[in-house]
Amino acid sequence: MYDILELNDKLLTELRQIAKDLNIKRIEAYKKQELIYKILDQQAVAAAEIRPVVAEINPGQPEDDRRKERKPRVRVVRSGAEKVGDSKGGVQKFAKREDNKREDKPLEENKRDNSSREENRKEEVKQDVRKEIVVQESEDGTKKNTGKASERKEFNRPKFQDRQKREKNVHIQHRDVLEKDLDFGVVEQEEDYTRDNYEYQPEVEEMPSVQPDQPVVAEDRYEEKRETGNPNGNTYSGSGKMKFDKRDKYYEFEGIICNSGVLEIMPDGYGFLRSSDYNYLNSPDDIYVSQSQIKLFGLQTGDTVEGTVRPPKEGEKYFPLIKVEKINGKSPEAVRDRIPFDHLTPLFPNEKFNITGNGRATISTRVVDMFAPIGKGQRGLIVAQPKTGKTVLLKEIANAIAANHPEVYLIILLIDERPEEVTDMARSVNAEVISSTFDEPAERHVKVANIVLEKAKRMVECGHDVVILLDSITRLARAYNTVSPASGKVLSGGVDANALHKPKRFFGAARNIEDGGSLTILATALTETGSKMDDVIFEEFKGTGNMELQLDRKLSNKRIYPAVDITASSTRREDLLLDAKVLNRIWILRNYLTDMNSIEAMEFVKDRLEKTKSNEEFLISMNDQ
Repeated sequence: MYDILELNDKLLTELRQIAKDLNIKRIEAYKKQELIYKILDQQAVAAAEIRPVVAEINPGQPEDDRRKERKPRVRVVRSGAEKVGDSKGGVQKFAKREDNKREDKPLEENKRDNSSREENRKEEVKQDVRKEIVVQESEDGTKKNTGKASERKEFNRPKFQDRQKREKNVHIQHRDVLEKDLDFGVVEQEEDYTRDNYEYQPEVEEMPSVQPDQPVVAEDRYEEKRETGNPNGNTYSGSGKMKFDKRDKYYEFEGIICNSGVLEIMPDGYGFLRSSDYNYLNSPDDIYVSQSQIKLFGLQTGDTVEGTVRPPKEGEKYFPLIKVEKINGKSPEAVRDRIPFDHLTPLFPNEKFNITGNGRATISTRVVDMFAPIGKGQRGLIVAQPKTGKTVLLKEIANAIAANHPEVYLIILLIDERPEEVTDMARSVNAEVISSTFDEPAERHVKVANIVLEKAKRMVECGHDVVILLDSITRLARAYNTVSPASGKVLSGGVDANALHKPKRFFGAARNIEDGGSLTILATALTETGSKMDDVIFEEFKGTGNMELQLDRKLSNKRIYPAVDITASSTRREDLLLDAKVLNRIWILRNYLTDMNSIEAMEFVKDRLEKTKSNEEFLISMNDQ
């Protein structure tokens, strides 16, 4: 039998051979530590199967009688029957175990009786050997040789040895000593021996006095082993295994955790997966992506990559990506041959967002849905003066889209806004909120906006519908103007001539893709702020959108919300979004509201909408007005 220390020193090939001899199945599937524990378990099972056979040799006999009967047996393992009969070997080795019983007998009596006792010793040994073989034959029912019987007895050595240690109060400190004691034959003698035998083993006399408490420890270890259910029965092996589990138990964390992030490729060719929890900026959650992986899967900046990672090794700073499972929600094979965003065909929006259903039919969303409908791929501009409720209107539109269109990926991008508004938006809207507050530098505004735009483009390339609600594009243009290098040409208001090119690219990315996804951008533009730069930026973006929603400060001053200027708000090619009957009724309503100013028109429409449950009901009831 092998213990765990011997098995740890062996090679994997030797362990597999041992496991094969023990009839362990699927040897190649186990690692070294698992195979070691399998071998130990198999040995324990084999020992447990053999013990009942020896214990039931004489079932009707009491336990004490069976124990006395086993004591005089001699095991023929390493030597033949002729060597077992050697009286000197038997006397010397028996002296180690029987010295505690001889303390109360005088030495002179030993000398007188020793001569008569030694004459009969060989006969007693032979009778014991013969008796053990007969017992084995009566149990099995078949004739077996002496070697087989002694081999079967060998499996019970740990249990027998623990019983001997409790009876003799001898502490065995190592398994090698235990095995050596078990291999020798023992002949129980009622008589004592000469003084020479005591002098031959002087350390045995001193052991009980030097270490009186050790037998208790050995007994406790045995009881602990029996409670834990270890069938091996080896005290040292059991306690050693417990220590080994605590000290050298290794876990394999590679491939356990699956994580995702948005890829940002560095100029050197490698990249990192940025986390949305840190607004796609540098963070401790970054995952390293090697240059070979980027080339293999055709990854680009903005790709949402999902895969398994492993812990960093010594000298590494980041968690490396080891396996790519999904890219933008699709398999890597389907994404590899995608068409770049700039080569996709843009179309007018032909599918309208439903922002009035599913319990989201507020007055604000009903007005927007009727006079300035929003379609998939819309490029909408919400022109607003300060304190007109544009942020609240964006929040209601976002909640309506999230509730009625779960297939749409909704991103709310807040640039140069107040921190408390960011928190309120993140808690009240079921969408991904990315922000860069006004106390952050302009470089951060630009970086966050770029990574969000690239992410949206990559998702559209894979056929997804994406909606970005930007607040506000005026502040984003200011940030681009701050970080752009000076070109020497400055427009009125201090705007650089080349500074507005990148915010125009951001706003112009909104489009409906033919046979693909769509990117919808609704951005707010500030006017009448007292800044000449804001007016210049608004003039640059004024004609770029295909949907415009005007908010009026006069309405908000009178606490009329939504403060929408109905006559100035419209959507291009709304005939692609609305039915012909609905479109005709809206045109009739617009003609009726033309003669009114913004306050009168909003009060009229709001009063009629509050009396009806839906826009369809309101349009049908127009003839009764």
